[in-house]
Amino acid sequence: MKKRWLSVYVENEVGVLARVAGLFSGKLYNLNSLTVGETEQTDTSRMTISLVSDDRTFEQVKHQLNNMVEVIQVLDYTDKPFCSKEVMYIKVTSNPQAEGELAKLAEKFVIAVIDRSAEELLVESLADETTTDTLIGEMQRIFPAGIEVVRGGSVAIAKLAKT
Repeated sequence: MKKRWLSVYVENEVGVLARVAGLFSGKLYNLNSLTVGETEQTDTSRMTISLVSDDRTFEQVKHQLNNMVEVIQVLDYTDKPFCSKEVMYIKVTSNPQAEGELAKLAEKFVIAVIDRSAEELLVESLADETTTDTLIGEMQRIFPAGIEVVRGGSVAIAKLAKT
């Protein structure tokens, strides 16, 4: 089992996302994340798909995606250099100690308090999945009463230089 990454160009039409997601659920493949957005061409969308699978299953996924009429191109980033980021929001209970702890975390992670009330803080993060997972662990340690997390899923693009 290995972490896999696909970038899939599809026709920007109603129902395409549902058909791609249906491909995964129908075959009982589990996705880590699926992010989709319009590209520079309004008739094309790009999906970033992250999953964990064995080689055989992954080859089946790529083959089935390539057979879909609405799919324009499937790019496998698994063993290639690429950049990826996901946006995450974390809501926590506010207190003076929390503010100090968040300032320390801001030295280590790309985070910012983007909203606040008397009782709560809303923190934004932009990082890769591994860093995001680590940040969640740190936030759970600092805020043992609980945190509320919303993750947006990763987007990815091939690196320019072959490093």
